[in-house]
Amino acid sequence: MGASRTDIYTEEINEIADMAKVFAHPARVAILQYISTQESCICNDIVDEIGLAQATISQHLKVINDAGLLKGDFQGKSICYCLNIDRFQKFQTLLNSFFNKTKSNCC
Repeated sequence: MGASRTDIYTEEINEIADMAKVFAHPARVAILQYISTQESCICNDIVDEIGLAQATISQHLKVINDAGLLKGDFQGKSICYCLNIDRFQKFQTLLNSFFNKTKSNCC
């Protein structure tokens, strides 16, 4: 599949699409759910919990992180992950605004 033409859409639409990409894969949702129940965790903790290969978890973490939904601290060679709650709240506001603008004129 070719590259998406994100430049023709508004920043708001691109932001919603980036966030939706995170929630479009069950492994990413499981990763977010796991991280949300921990004080902090590293990639190996997530691998043990989710049951996917470390490389696969890392790819999913990159998508989640690119959307701004993670915070992390380096601890030696590991990154300790936690959720970026402010970003989640911004996403919630964006979605609410999007749906509140939608007309209910469906058949």
